[in-house]
Amino acid sequence: MIERTLAIIKPDAVERGFIGNIISRIERKGFRIVKMKSMVFSRECAERFYEEHKGKPFYEGLINFMSGRQVIVMILERENAVKILRKLVGSTDPAEAAPGTIRGDIGLGLPANSIHASDSVHSASREISILFGEEEAKHT
Repeated sequence: MIERTLAIIKPDAVERGFIGNIISRIERKGFRIVKMKSMVFSRECAERFYEEHKGKPFYEGLINFMSGRQVIVMILERENAVKILRKLVGSTDPAEAAPGTIRGDIGLGLPANSIHASDSVHSASREISILFGEEEAKHT
C-alpha cells in the first residue's frame, strides 16, 4: 500500500552540507518527493511539533536545537513508506545506528542526529498537517 511519511533534514546536516547526500539516499530507496521546502522552525512550531515529548529530560534541548535554524522538510511517498524510511535513517542515537544508515553515517549525536522520520502513519499525518497544512495531511 502506498503511504506518505514526513522527513526533516535537521539543522546539523543542513549546516554541514548533507542535503544532497540525504535526498539522494532517499530517492535511491524509491521514495517520491511529493513536497519539499526549506524553512526555519519558530519556537512555537517546534513546541507544537514535539509536544508528545514535553516533560521528558531532552525536550528543552531538542526545542532549542530545532528552533531558529534552517531545516528541509519533505513529504515522501512509496509503498510501506514509514517502515522503509525508519530503516534507512537508523536508530535515534547515531552511536547505535548501523553503518550505511543516514544517522549511522552522518549523525553527530543527540539531538544532532541529522534527520527526523515519522514513526507511524498517524504521526506522519499529524506532522504533515503542522508543517504543510491540513489539506496535505488528508492524503496520508
